[in-house]
Amino acid sequence: MNAEELRRKYHDERVKRLRPEGNEQYIEPSGTFAGMQADPYVEWVERPPQQREVEVAIIGAGFAGLLAGARLREVGITDLCLIDGAGDVGGVWYWNRYPGAACDTAAMIYLPLLEETGYMPSAKYVEGPEIYAHAQRIARHFRLTDGALFSTEVEAMSWDEEQSRWELKTNRGDTILASFVVAGTGPLHRPKLPGVPGIEQFAGESFHTSRWNYAVTGGEVNGSPMERLRNLRVGLLGTGATGVQVVPKLGRDAGELYVFQRTPSSIDVRNNQPMDRDWFSQLEHGWQQEWLTNFATLQTGGEAEVDLVQDGWTDISLRIRRRAYELFSSGIDPETLLRRAYEESDDEKMEEIRDRIDREVRDEVTAQALKPWYRQLCKRPCFHDQYLATFNLPNVHLVDTNGAGVTAIDATGVMVGDRHFDLDVLIYASGFEVGTSWIRRSGFDPVGTGGETLTEHWKEGMTSLHGMHVAGFPNFFIMGLAQAGNLISNITHNFSESAETIASVVHHVRSIGAARVEATEGAEREWTAGLGEGRSSFLFDPDCTPGYYNNEGLDVSEADQKSRIGYPLGAVAYFQLMSDWRASGKFDGLCFR
Repeated sequence: MNAEELRRKYHDERVKRLRPEGNEQYIEPSGTFAGMQADPYVEWVERPPQQREVEVAIIGAGFAGLLAGARLREVGITDLCLIDGAGDVGGVWYWNRYPGAACDTAAMIYLPLLEETGYMPSAKYVEGPEIYAHAQRIARHFRLTDGALFSTEVEAMSWDEEQSRWELKTNRGDTILASFVVAGTGPLHRPKLPGVPGIEQFAGESFHTSRWNYAVTGGEVNGSPMERLRNLRVGLLGTGATGVQVVPKLGRDAGELYVFQRTPSSIDVRNNQPMDRDWFSQLEHGWQQEWLTNFATLQTGGEAEVDLVQDGWTDISLRIRRRAYELFSSGIDPETLLRRAYEESDDEKMEEIRDRIDREVRDEVTAQALKPWYRQLCKRPCFHDQYLATFNLPNVHLVDTNGAGVTAIDATGVMVGDRHFDLDVLIYASGFEVGTSWIRRSGFDPVGTGGETLTEHWKEGMTSLHGMHVAGFPNFFIMGLAQAGNLISNITHNFSESAETIASVVHHVRSIGAARVEATEGAEREWTAGLGEGRSSFLFDPDCTPGYYNNEGLDVSEADQKSRIGYPLGAVAYFQLMSDWRASGKFDGLCFR
C-alpha cells in the first residue's frame, strides 16, 4: 500500500472497533464474579483488628511501595508500615502468575535497585517468578515486611488537623495513625472483565489471568505442563500483552484452544538472551542510573551516543531520529519534519511486523487476521518469539471477530456472530482497570483539611504539584505517572524518581522539626496550568485503534485529560527537574509547618 491507502486502511480498522460506551464496556468482578478478585495464593486468616501508630504508612506493596520504603529506610525512617490487599509484596507480579508471564521491558532497567541488592537478572527479559522474587528480595534487603499488613485493604483515610496525622481504616477493622502516607497503589491490580451479554451464564470453569487457577489447569507457575487441559476445549478472550504470553503455553497443553481476537497485537522480535555474568560483573558503580537515563532519553526522542538497551522500544525511536536527519538534509519544511519522520519510520516498522507474520504463520487466512493495522505505539507493543508460530498447531484456532468482539456468552460457550463455540474452560485475558479514576482503582477517597475529599478537590480534574503533592492534603504523596514523568515504556523508572523525592521531603520535614508539609494552592495551580495539554508527542496518533492508551478511542474531557498528561518537556526533563529541585534544598512550592 502507498501512504494514502495505508492511512485509509488504518482509519477503517479503527472505526470497526470504536464502541460508544468506551471504558464502560468492561465490568468489575463483583456479584457473580466477586470470587475473581479473591486471592488464590494465600489462605485468608482471621485476625484481631490492630490499633497502631506509625511514622509512614505505605499503601501498596508493588514496586512503587517497595521503592518508597527502600528510599525512606536509606534516610533513616525506621517506622514504616506497608499495607496491601495481596498476601505478599510484588504488586502486579504477585497477581500475574499465569504461565508465560514476563516483562517486555529489559530487566536491566525494569527491575529496580539491582545495584543496591547485588542481583544479576538471569536474562535480558525475565519471567514473572523472577520478578516476583526480586520484589521479595527488595523487601528483605530493606526490612520492609516488618510490621506489614497484607491481605488488608485501606477503605478510608482522613486527616486529623489537631494531631497533624492521618487516620486510616481498613477492611480488617484496623485503625492506623500515620504521620505520612504514601499511595503507591499503581494501575495494575484491579482486574476487569469484558461486559459481554450472558457472561454470568457460563457453566464451565472460568477465571481471570491475574487469578490463574492451577487447580483447573494443572501445572505450576514455572511453566510445567498443564496436564488437566489435555482433553479440554479452552477459550481465551484477549490478545493483548497477557494473551500473547499465555497462548503458547495453552496451545502446547490444551486439547483445543480457541483464541478470540478483536484487535491483533503488534508482535515484534524478542530475541531473549541469557545474561553474561562476566560482562555484568564488570559494570561500574552507577551503571543502572546510566541505563535508565539512556533508555528514557532515546524513548523520548533525545540524543544518546549509544543505545545501551537495544530493544524494540528504542528501535522505533532511533529510526525516527535517523529519518529526521535525512529529511532535514533534504530541506523539508521544519514544521512537518518530525511528524513525517515518525510516520515514514512507523510505516516501515509495521510493514516488517506484518511481513514477519507471513513468514511464521502457514495458514494464509490466519496470517491475514493476525496483522495489526495501526501505528506500533497505538497499543502496548508486544515482543514474542513463539506466539505467532503457535497458530500453526492443529489444536490452536484463531477466531477473528473482525473488530466486533465476542457477541455473547452462554452456559456452554461463546458466540461470535451466529457461530457458537463449545467450551469447557473460559479464560479472561482482559487486563486491569487502567482507564478508570485513581480513586476507583485505589479503593479509598482521602479526606483532607476542612473535610474536603480528593474527589471534591479534583471535581474539575486532577491538580497537583509535580503529580505528587496535593494542596489541602498534608503529608500525603501520590506515586504515579500523571502530571509527572509519564514514561509508560518503563513504569518503574517513574516510581524510582518519585521515591527519591518522597524520601528527600520527609527527611527535610524531620530535619527542621516540622509536623506537616503540603503543596501551596498557588504552586499547585501554577504546575497544573503549566502542563497545558501535556506533551504533544508524535508517538501517538489521533486515528489510533481503540485501547487503554487512548481512552478506547473516545474523546477525553478536559477534566479527564488532566489525569493523563505528563510533563510537557518529557520524562527526562521531568526527572532532571525533580533532581535539581531536591538538590536545591528549597523545595519550592511546598509549605512546611
